[in-house]
Amino acid sequence: QVQVEESGGGLVQAGGSLRLSCTASGLRFDDYYSMGWFRQAPGKEREGVSCISWRDGLTYYAGSVKGRFIISRDNAKTTLYLQMNNLQPEDTAMYYCAPVGKVCPRVPNLQALRISWSGFGHWGRGTQVTVSS
Repeated sequence: QVQVEESGGGLVQAGGSLRLSCTASGLRFDDYYSMGWFRQAPGKEREGVSCISWRDGLTYYAGSVKGRFIISRDNAKTTLYLQMNNLQPEDTAMYYCAPVGKVCPRVPNLQALRISWSGFGHWGRGTQVTVSS
């Protein structure tokens, strides 16, 4: 059974940075499952913000975070990261990571959680990011 755990959230002022981490068990990262970061703000639907192809390292971003967030992975440690720079109050949300299948979905589908992989939906507890103005 796949289990994921996110960490690294916190309270930061606008313009600040945070780095989130995600580890997964029950999933062989070297079996190249692509991984995504998602977030859910209070009163809003969960949305996808970024994805990394585990096989070739290609990265994808929602427009709202492109140029500010960087997704990366460390195959040796089976860890996924999200470097978040120039954080803004609208980035305040609970952040989650999840495997999305062999390939990253197209960004609109990632954003809307329209992911066809049958194994999608293994959510951890998330990590809270709060950005003050």
